[in-house]
Amino acid sequence: MFQNIALNILLVVFIVVITIPPLLFVYLYFKDKRQSQHSILRNFPLLGRIRYVFEMMGPELRQYMFDSDYEGKPFSRTDFANIVVAGKYMKTLIAFGSKRDFEKPGWFLRNSMFPKLAEEMRVVCTPKIKTKRYVGTEGLFSRKESLEEIDVQPWLLTEEDAIVIGPNCKTPWKTYGTVGMSAMSYGALGENAISSMSLGLGKAQGSWVHTGEGGLASYHLLGGGDVIMQLGPGLFGVRTKEGEFCPDTFKEKAANPQVRMFEIKLAQGAKIRGGHVEGSKVNEEIAAIRGVTPWKNVDSPNRHRQFHDTLSLFDFIDQLRDIGGKPIGIKIVMGGPDSANDLCKTMAETGRGPDTITIDGGEGGSGATYQEMADTMGLPLKSGLLYLDNALRKYGVRDRVKVFASGKLFSPDKIAIAMGMGADLVNIARGMMISVGCIGAQKCHTNKCPVGVATTDPGHQKALVVDEKQWRVLNYIITLRNGLNSLAAASGLNNYTEFNRSHVVYKDQQGHVQTLEDIFPYPEN
Repeated sequence: MFQNIALNILLVVFIVVITIPPLLFVYLYFKDKRQSQHSILRNFPLLGRIRYVFEMMGPELRQYMFDSDYEGKPFSRTDFANIVVAGKYMKTLIAFGSKRDFEKPGWFLRNSMFPKLAEEMRVVCTPKIKTKRYVGTEGLFSRKESLEEIDVQPWLLTEEDAIVIGPNCKTPWKTYGTVGMSAMSYGALGENAISSMSLGLGKAQGSWVHTGEGGLASYHLLGGGDVIMQLGPGLFGVRTKEGEFCPDTFKEKAANPQVRMFEIKLAQGAKIRGGHVEGSKVNEEIAAIRGVTPWKNVDSPNRHRQFHDTLSLFDFIDQLRDIGGKPIGIKIVMGGPDSANDLCKTMAETGRGPDTITIDGGEGGSGATYQEMADTMGLPLKSGLLYLDNALRKYGVRDRVKVFASGKLFSPDKIAIAMGMGADLVNIARGMMISVGCIGAQKCHTNKCPVGVATTDPGHQKALVVDEKQWRVLNYIITLRNGLNSLAAASGLNNYTEFNRSHVVYKDQQGHVQTLEDIFPYPEN
């Protein structure tokens, strides 16, 4: 009896299996034929769906199979690999030779005939920092890697070379490193990503966490390190319920000893407009930190309502400096060769102005922007950096301001070239994201980041394990400093703060070489 029942069940299952697919195909055929949205499906039912399958899979196929190692944009497969390897293994070694096309024009660093020995370098290598890196082998099906604890040199600046920001402020900021996290808000990134960066950068010392315009969250403070708090046009974190600036809340934030500096965001490289966060990311906690309504889209105005020109900007800077007693910087995007002239001229005439200026290049990233703006609005970093440095020198205020640079500066050589062009310090955003697991899925604005980085969704965030990723951030920063030190030694410098235009050269298509100082001479005051 039971055998007959089992046979009948198997028979039914068999009939269903062989019947449903043909019926499904018939249904899809007539559905495609009658729909009016897609022309290909209307003329070629079923067959046309193959086109849409490949169209949807196209980005992944190109990223992993068809693009060469250097073709992918905004970051190539090699770019990703170099950052990941630095974070996991603390290695930058390669074999056989560079894959760079040396026939193409490009920037190079000038080596010295008599480089510095290790013991001649003016850097701090003790006490060592404890970290963890991966050892072992990793195959497709067998993953036998494990974390081992090691001690590494911090490659920090000496007291003599430490960078002092806002020396005339009540509470100046002294930093012993030149590389830190760029502006990334809690809300744009989830708490696991922010926590990993905060813990890793705190252990690295001589670095900093940057809150972005989303306000100061507890996750930014986890590592115990230095923090830059940004004030965007929406004034998130220091605003009243009506969206106006709140001096009392600002003073409260400034009283936190970890908050070392405030930055007024005028513009961002990827979007010369106010910020945007999808409502699906704005949970109750994020809404409370920002002072907005939960689960609703958050948009900042195009500029701060507190000022409308250079003098009124300086008034706001003075107000913040008086209330908080800490350095105040601004973040700008250069639009042309004369973009900073009025700013620097007014600084010279009034003796006022910011303690730092961050130049964000048009190649910078964002969790959400518009294609036409990201492609065209604002100068790339190298041009913007040179024109700002020229303007500061022309009006004799270069020594009053420290310059931050940001825009795809994710490797030691790129950082060294930027410092040669005028940067004192460097902010890194996407390099940090990649070190905590970003795969460049470009779904930052959807709250469905597959690796748990640019999402506040608890389910997706499970992919990012803070206790593992914090070591990758630490290793990445230490590897960057180590690489900078090696490049400085090869250039005959005492440390990596000494790069200038004479150390950067440009080779054109014909092989002619000029120093950056020849192409862009330092201006006279």
